[in-house]
Amino acid sequence: MNNTGYCSESFNSLQSATSDEDMVEIAGATLDFSSTDDVPPLDRDHGAGGIGNGLKEAPKLMDFLDEPLPGVGTYEDFNTIDWVREKSKDRDRHREIASQSKESTWALMKSISDAFSGWLLMLFVGLMSGALAGGIDISAHWMTDLKEGVCLSAFWFNHEHCCWNSNENTFQERDKCPKWKSWAELIIGSNDGPFAYIMNYVMYVCWALLFSFLAVSLVRAFAPYACGSGIPEIKTILSGFIIRGYLGKWTLMIKTITLVLAVSSGLSLGKEGPLVHVACCCGNILCHLFTKYRKNEAKRREVLSAAAAVGVSVAFGAPIGGVLFSLEEVSYYFPLKTLWRSFFAALVAAFTLRSINPFGNSRLVLFYVEFHSPWHLVELVPFVLLGIFGGIWGAFFIRANIMWCRRRKTTRLGHYPVLEVLVVTAVTAVLAFPNSYTRMSTSELISELFNDCGLLDSSQLCNYANVSDIERGSNALPDRPASHDVYTAMWQLALALVFKMLITVVTFGMKVPSGLFIPSMAVGAIAGRLLGVGMEQLAYYHHDWVLFRGWCSPGADCITPGLYAMVGAAACLGGVTRMTVSLVVIMFELTGGLEYIVPLMAATMTSKWVADALGREGIYEAHIRLNGYPFLEPKEEFSHKTLAMDVMRPRRSDPPLSVITQDGMSVEEVETLITDTSYSGFPVVVSHESQRLVGFVLRRDLVISIENARQRQDGVVSTSQIFFTEYTPPQLPSSPSPLKLRGILDLSPFTVTDHTAMDIVVDIFRKLGLRQCLVTHNGRLLGIITKKDILKHMAQIANRDPDSILFN
Repeated sequence: MNNTGYCSESFNSLQSATSDEDMVEIAGATLDFSSTDDVPPLDRDHGAGGIGNGLKEAPKLMDFLDEPLPGVGTYEDFNTIDWVREKSKDRDRHREIASQSKESTWALMKSISDAFSGWLLMLFVGLMSGALAGGIDISAHWMTDLKEGVCLSAFWFNHEHCCWNSNENTFQERDKCPKWKSWAELIIGSNDGPFAYIMNYVMYVCWALLFSFLAVSLVRAFAPYACGSGIPEIKTILSGFIIRGYLGKWTLMIKTITLVLAVSSGLSLGKEGPLVHVACCCGNILCHLFTKYRKNEAKRREVLSAAAAVGVSVAFGAPIGGVLFSLEEVSYYFPLKTLWRSFFAALVAAFTLRSINPFGNSRLVLFYVEFHSPWHLVELVPFVLLGIFGGIWGAFFIRANIMWCRRRKTTRLGHYPVLEVLVVTAVTAVLAFPNSYTRMSTSELISELFNDCGLLDSSQLCNYANVSDIERGSNALPDRPASHDVYTAMWQLALALVFKMLITVVTFGMKVPSGLFIPSMAVGAIAGRLLGVGMEQLAYYHHDWVLFRGWCSPGADCITPGLYAMVGAAACLGGVTRMTVSLVVIMFELTGGLEYIVPLMAATMTSKWVADALGREGIYEAHIRLNGYPFLEPKEEFSHKTLAMDVMRPRRSDPPLSVITQDGMSVEEVETLITDTSYSGFPVVVSHESQRLVGFVLRRDLVISIENARQRQDGVVSTSQIFFTEYTPPQLPSSPSPLKLRGILDLSPFTVTDHTAMDIVVDIFRKLGLRQCLVTHNGRLLGIITKKDILKHMAQIANRDPDSILFN
């Protein structure tokens, strides 16, 4: 997206000031529609006979439609693309290739290459994203363990891989092996006693601070766009907004490095959301290898939609869920062709990640589990309760996080991003280390909470009483009473739940890469495991209750606490993001169990209903509104009875109409109009008196065309006349050469009448991706509506500050 169009230095300041949403300001003067004068024709056809009247024949002029100029048709930063124009350009290109393919074999080969280029690009995106995701997973796992110790035989091994290669560790103490040394063992020679504990504590905090300091420093120095999850911005970009550099090479490189550092620091964040940003950076960079994607912003957004699916595919090992996530959550325009290519790219990415095998367990994700016991109808009640908890937590988190992020933007807190990250990291590390469930990485915590206890598990969560009395013929264990270790684990999990809920609010939105999927799932998984163990103990001690009678007999494995953790994770993630279908598919791809779709669906829908009742926006939509991005939410309904004339500009007190006439204006007059305004385009009318609409011309195209004409066309000066007509009238012998700019004029701008209902106008903007829409009355220009006008109008209706719709 780093297109650089030609622009003279004299107009750099003008272009930098343009804003696509502040398009054209229309005069508030009352127009006189009672005139009976004939309206001049839009294109005047003048013959050569005028030469005898002292006029010279118009010279041969350059038509910029025939000679495309570099930069014409491209867009300024923080502008919205013209979807209609981009799709029209692609259809014209496709028609030209199809017609040429019948003329020669070489042209036919070029046509086949053009058709195949989309699939080849998807292959490259999948391979690159899968390889980067594998490297991120391996590096983050190693650096997370580095906070606690190091492998002496090979320092690049994490704890698990180090002990795999050891032949000296026993089954009972399989997590302890001679090759892996804690920092206390390396520094003071012992891992026992209070001094060793303090040494490990200090080293844990120091490594966490070092990792987070490196992450925030790299982001601040080299790529400010690498912070956050990136999904709100990806949604805005896919809707047509341009943020140059957000998907660039520096952003990709810095985000990849700092994502590993941020995750390894132990902050309450995940890598799943940022991986969507990383995959979209890969897609955007690789688009430059293919002309049809490099030169067409709409086609590029089809690739970015597929790249978003790739990001979720490598984040969760869920290719189908990734495609549905792109369709449901982030994409604005998702044709059937993009669906197929997204599926192919997600497949390639998942295959690449599986080949790398970053977790060493032949799985695509760290917390892959399989449950062996069926669920029962009665359990839908606790599943729905988890859904209610997830909805309440989601609504609370969104409000608290947006409040904190707004405070960061409006107070001095935002001036010290490095200090903020270091303080939050220090608090997180100091509070997390004493609790084993917060000390471990969040992915490992979720893996342990999802786990179905078996005979081979040494986790404190699975250390039930009377295990020695149970027949050890299989790995499955019946319900049994909880021991002291299980109760201790429950208290630790309860403290971890409160800690995660509070610390995630202030962590998400800091100036480091930060995803929300894993922390939200961790909150839900902890709550679900607590409820699951409670249900298990209830079933064990009161199996004769009506609630359990008939399906839970003594000695049977009735309740699976790991399933409750999985359902709780889905509920909390659904409450925060408001995902439904894609979330259910992602969760069952994680577990590999189709029979648990109904509990997941029940909890996910319940959480969405509860969260929607408490607040309509998901976390990404809330951050889009907080940052003032011009994004029209396709899920939001417009139910108010207003008309286009109520929203359009000008208002009655606004300054006069800023328009260009199709003939009669000089280069100097047009340049003065550009200098005195900051609009991104101007309507072209027949004359100021008639206000009869001819078309619409973009400011950027005007600037570039005038400057190129001054350099390449003889005789163009400030007094040269500019014509947007098809034929240029004869000129006086003493007059300078005219400038014909019909090639950059949009002759078919979208128009509505002043009595068009606003709900129809909003639908037109959403479904066609318009930048602006002109308002007419009896064919005469009356006003203009831009996307920002609609957003301001919707904000006013919702009793919000309309000036908040400003890019920040």
